[in-house]
Amino acid sequence: MRIHRSAAVIASLALAACAHARKADVSLPAAYEAPPPAAATVVAPAALDQWWTVFGDSQLDGLIDHALIANPDARTAAAKLREARATAAGGLTVFLPQGDASGSAEKTHTRQLSGTVINFPGFSTSGTSEQDAANLNVSWEVDLFGRLFAAGRVAKADVAAARFDYEAARWSLAAQVADAYFLARGLAIQAADARETARIEQGLYDVADRRGKAGLAPTSDADRIAGDLAQAKAQAADLEAQLQAERRQLLILAGRPIEPTANVDIAPNVGSIPGLPTMLPGQLLARRPDVREAHERVREASGQLTLAELAFFPTINFTPGLGWQKIVQPGFSATTDSWTTGFRASQPVFSIPKLITDLRGQDARTEQAVIAYEKTVQTAFGEAEGSLVRLEADQRRVAILTDGEARGARAYNAARIGYERGLTDLQTALSAEQSWRATRTQLTAAQVAGLRQAVAAFKAVGGGWPAGDFPTNRQPR
Repeated sequence: MRIHRSAAVIASLALAACAHARKADVSLPAAYEAPPPAAATVVAPAALDQWWTVFGDSQLDGLIDHALIANPDARTAAAKLREARATAAGGLTVFLPQGDASGSAEKTHTRQLSGTVINFPGFSTSGTSEQDAANLNVSWEVDLFGRLFAAGRVAKADVAAARFDYEAARWSLAAQVADAYFLARGLAIQAADARETARIEQGLYDVADRRGKAGLAPTSDADRIAGDLAQAKAQAADLEAQLQAERRQLLILAGRPIEPTANVDIAPNVGSIPGLPTMLPGQLLARRPDVREAHERVREASGQLTLAELAFFPTINFTPGLGWQKIVQPGFSATTDSWTTGFRASQPVFSIPKLITDLRGQDARTEQAVIAYEKTVQTAFGEAEGSLVRLEADQRRVAILTDGEARGARAYNAARIGYERGLTDLQTALSAEQSWRATRTQLTAAQVAGLRQAVAAFKAVGGGWPAGDFPTNRQPR
């Protein structure tokens, strides 16, 4: 009764000092303001789990799949998850019976060198004595106030947060590999464009050289084109070097750093920019692993707050024990065994001011976790809407530039033919060629930017990991 009355008094003090976790405000708009994607480009929602497959590139699929296994960041994230699981399990063992078995064996030889030898049962100044003992002492906290359940909630939330952190690392890694891959594609296209420009310049140079030798045009025309030809060749060489470096970086990301770069075949084409499935902002709460991790951190902090409140209550330990002892001396021997049982109670008294301070500190940390969760949700929404808006703009830009590039190509071909036939001068042909080249460069840049923006958009809406249950086939080893 005294224990219960004491607990009631201390509980009143705790309740007067404690504060409970605030519910996070994660309200989001009902829809994105980004224009909806064209129906022909939309992929199925199920494809979000492995969004990179919608690009239809087996080499990209292989690079990402290998990176998710072999990349150091992926392996580190898996090791951290194993550590979190072990730490959580270890933290709960304190609520199990604690204690160790101990034993001892001692044999003593005594020889008296002078004086009178004393030898009677239980005591001897000369001879051999033996003493053996074994003990098992146990201490087990009797959880009357729910500490075990609160600690279990903390451990579960901590492991879940670690799992989402693991998935977030893979989620980010897949996007990094895809972005590097399309960046390499862009360099390959630019290098191909530079070689094509050099070929075109070479053709113009040959025409100008023939016309100059025939006296149909100034000989300086060929010299003028030769400068542009040298620039095109130099640019092609520089882009080839950049492409080589990007291939190596791609292999490093994929966890294949020692392979020759020739193993990565980067085709100089981009393909079409895929659209995303229709998504609602609220789905980010389930789809984004960083959002779900932040949510679990709130649960963990809330559980820690409960434990801080329970620290005001008594701690009661059940302390049973077993013992055995055997003594053998000259003229005397005895064997005994024993068992004990008891309880030990501890009630905070003078430590209450410190516990109140600890409780207030944990309350502040819980509020920080709630704020961090709210910020993560808001950041996720901003990234998702911004990516969708930019992706739609990139798709429109590619469509406009595709038409402009086709028109520029026709204009250049007409100017080149006119120059070959003496109907136009060199400046007209060069102007048409430069205008076409500029449009073609812008188109390539827009296509690559669109692909990279598609990667960013897939990541922003939470694609790249299974947002449902934790499937066993993706458990880290």
